[in-house]
Amino acid sequence: MTLTDWLNEKRFKPHKTSKKEIDQLLAVFERDMADAKVKTLSADRRFSTAYNAALMVSIAALAASGYRASSEGHHYWTIQSLAHTLRLDATTIRKFNKFRQKRNISDYEMIGMVSEQEVDEMIALARELHKMVVEWLEKHHPELIQQ
Repeated sequence: MTLTDWLNEKRFKPHKTSKKEIDQLLAVFERDMADAKVKTLSADRRFSTAYNAALMVSIAALAASGYRASSEGHHYWTIQSLAHTLRLDATTIRKFNKFRQKRNISDYEMIGMVSEQEVDEMIALARELHKMVVEWLEKHHPELIQQ
């Protein structure tokens, strides 16, 4: 499957991004990463915040590619799109998707299920995705990132 296939299946919508939108998504990433390090917050909340940071940079890559995920399953499809935007490996995508599932449970169903190790892993994944997205934007869409 390709991004175009997913567009045809209505999983994505066409989207024209701007430098302002990309800047805002990267700013949300920075805010969320700072919040994820606040030790007075629960592990669940820190995990969820780091997850959101990773999602924001994933949305930035998808937007720069000309798409936005449709509302139904938008987290899932945004994560899956990383195979096409960043050429992210399947193992990392599966890990990110497992974190998505854990975040859903911890946000909506059960508290205290996230370990400090998982928080650290989510923060590390978010940092790595940020690095990859910024490098990818600089290479493929410099007009969206350069000052």
